[in-house]
Amino acid sequence: MRNLFSSLNTIFKFPTIITTTTTTTTTTAAAIARFSHHHHHRYRTMTTTAARMDFETTLKGKYPAKRHAQRVADYIRNKMPGASGVLYLEGRATKLLEDNDEAEPFRQRRYFYYLTGCPLADCHYMYDLDADKSTLFIPPIDPDSVIWSGLPVSVDEAKQRWDVDDVKYTSDVNATLAHVGSSKPKGSSVFALANQVSDKVTFLEFDNKNFSILKEAIEVTRVVKDEYELAIMAKANEISSDGHKMVMQKVKHVQNERELEAVFLGHCIAKGARNQAYHSIVASGRAAATLHYVPNNADMAGKLNLLLDAGGEWDCYASDITRTFPINGKFTKESREIYDIVLKMQNECIAALKEGVLWDDVHLLAHKIAIDGLLQIGILQGDKDEILESRTSVAFFPHGLGHYLGMDTHDTGGNPNYADKDTMFRYLRVRGRLPAGSVITVEPGIYFCNFIIEPFLKDPKHSKYINADVLEKYWDVGGVRIEDNLVITKDGTYNLTTAPKDPEEMEKIIQQS
Repeated sequence: MRNLFSSLNTIFKFPTIITTTTTTTTTTAAAIARFSHHHHHRYRTMTTTAARMDFETTLKGKYPAKRHAQRVADYIRNKMPGASGVLYLEGRATKLLEDNDEAEPFRQRRYFYYLTGCPLADCHYMYDLDADKSTLFIPPIDPDSVIWSGLPVSVDEAKQRWDVDDVKYTSDVNATLAHVGSSKPKGSSVFALANQVSDKVTFLEFDNKNFSILKEAIEVTRVVKDEYELAIMAKANEISSDGHKMVMQKVKHVQNERELEAVFLGHCIAKGARNQAYHSIVASGRAAATLHYVPNNADMAGKLNLLLDAGGEWDCYASDITRTFPINGKFTKESREIYDIVLKMQNECIAALKEGVLWDDVHLLAHKIAIDGLLQIGILQGDKDEILESRTSVAFFPHGLGHYLGMDTHDTGGNPNYADKDTMFRYLRVRGRLPAGSVITVEPGIYFCNFIIEPFLKDPKHSKYINADVLEKYWDVGGVRIEDNLVITKDGTYNLTTAPKDPEEMEKIIQQS
């Protein structure tokens, strides 16, 4: 396990300085491509043998917040040559529940975390572009709260934990900003996020206030992950993959979906992943045709399959995994046919991935494989090219093939176009070429949702390609989705996800439980 992460520093290099001085405005996708090109220089394919990552060794170090700040600064200087001043960010503030004296569940702001690695509430951050100096501001001790909450993190402890140059108390924010701002040459700027600056904070000593480029810079730089970020995501995937296997082992012994949600959540919490990347989807039977099924409380008696879409979070980074398997331990003929089509979609799409591949093309490939499979089992009929051109396959595969993954489940930098008139690409969350070092989900699916399919059956443009009699046998399959998390490399991918997906293996796990 130690081979891969010890060599990731040579796989993903992030020099501090961008060598280009291009200043023209570009789309987010183009910016990512250009920026990532200058932030790596040598890759190799991550093989399965080398790829059982020794992430625990990597995670003994500090989250590389200073390097992230430098990358963001490079991006800003690339777009604004000669930029001088400071970056300013605030973490999430403590907020009470409405009509209650209990705090809301806390989720750190991701832009703040990217530059600090600090999970604490009520913090502030400043990075001096000219001095290359980062300062974290933490809450001072409140004697009245110590009896309830214990002592907070001290300045010395914060310096040891997080990759920042200096630590002060939040009571020093305005004085520090004023001192730094007054020492800057005329024309200096403070770069901050719109609607994320407290009313009590002032930028009086800075000539310019920019509330746009910092967000863009962080969103672009977040796309390409460094060694430490990949280690965090590997950890999240290991815990979540094991959780999926535990649900397989329990699935035939429970009566209700909520029992399986409890199995997954309990496992994650026991392993230290207290927070979930998103609300788990535990969908049995026909409920699996609802892409983001929420209730997770239906009885499972008499249903064929369970779709589990669940991912724990580790240190603010997500995993996002989906598996579909038979509740009784044996796929029906129809369920296995659909499962095999989706597995082929996923395998061939993963095989097509490497640095520079256009995600639109991979999504199109998934639809072509789906059409071939549905033609073979008789749900679709007619000429496959005409079916593709008519977009009839969207009835069964209505969502995009995947999305970037990182601190957010649907991570930044994807540049989607939800106004696309082409229904095949409207919900594709990533548009553009994939840079090495990015992490993307590959999650094809085939679903039998009455609400979506029935309009296609009533439209002559589509109905001529769908055999309604054959389709009738597949409604109880519900939906099948298989989702893994892939690191893009120069020559291919590395799969972070280890949850079982071979149909025979899953059946064996369930039957032997």
